[in-house]
Amino acid sequence: MFRTAERTAHGVRLIDQRKLPLEETYVELRSPEQVAQAIRDMVVRGAPAIGITAAFGLALGAKQTAAAQPQRFSEEMERILAHMESARPTAVNLAWAVRRMRDVMTERLANGGDPDDAVAALEREAQAIHDEDLAACKAMGAHGAALVPEQATVLTHCNAGGLATAGYGTALGVIRGAVEAGKRVRVLADETRPFLQGARLTAWELLADGIDTTLITDGMAGSLMRRGEIDLVVVGSDRIAANGDIANKIGTYTVAVLAKENGIPFYVAAPMSTIDFDCPDGDSIPIEERDPSEVTELFGTRVAPDGVGVRNPAFDITPARYVHAIVTERGVARPPYVTSLAAMRER
Repeated sequence: MFRTAERTAHGVRLIDQRKLPLEETYVELRSPEQVAQAIRDMVVRGAPAIGITAAFGLALGAKQTAAAQPQRFSEEMERILAHMESARPTAVNLAWAVRRMRDVMTERLANGGDPDDAVAALEREAQAIHDEDLAACKAMGAHGAALVPEQATVLTHCNAGGLATAGYGTALGVIRGAVEAGKRVRVLADETRPFLQGARLTAWELLADGIDTTLITDGMAGSLMRRGEIDLVVVGSDRIAANGDIANKIGTYTVAVLAKENGIPFYVAAPMSTIDFDCPDGDSIPIEERDPSEVTELFGTRVAPDGVGVRNPAFDITPARYVHAIVTERGVARPPYVTSLAAMRER
């Protein structure tokens, strides 16, 4: 069993997702700045996993700061917190985890604690964020499994599995939950260009679990839907607006439109921490534009002519009207999401 992210005695240990599936390599990061860079470089990716990694990195930064600069602890930690939060803009779990860690630090210091007290509290909080995510994913799997027929072919896009979380996964957690419930599930995994998270990561995870998985190119999904070869779609999300609009890996919107055209349920699985109740709709979600080389190159080999223009948005917005249901650890929300998500928040 791989470990997506974990705190070690000397740093933060991550499985390097850029090397999968050909090489299972782990890196140990020794500073919060290295952790932030690993998030930017997609050593780790997936909204929950980014939040967990950031929390571990902040705990590491607090420990180092308390040892080296105890008199400037608060000032230096604010710099580290801001730097970590800026690593990637779209995944709301990053800002959520940073805010949660800041609140713990502020409360501890305000109540008379010293830097060492704050370090201990931050270490506990980071581990709690990890453990809560794992429990949430398993709860999501149980709730989502009920939506899967006894025999089904499921399409998924990008990777919303153990690699994107503390383990088990969100969308793949639903698939795992259905399999564990005894259902006969076959998975079609979109390759997910340009970073190939579906081909490299989802296929690797599901095959390791012995789940029947077939890889398809992104452009095949519509044709297979039209031929009746797909029963439902389940994806994850990096941010869900209060009205149910979702931001997810680029290409998700296309899949959602095709699913609606072909009468196929389109489900989203994500923890409550991914729902941004301060964000009214998808148009308010910032979309990260990444390096053009991810499009013009394939594993370091140039595949496009020099001088060609490139667009590389990492995410797109799927309006709530295309989303059949949103699965969280607290249950299944259905339209209208402004009402159902708000009610779920109060549970």
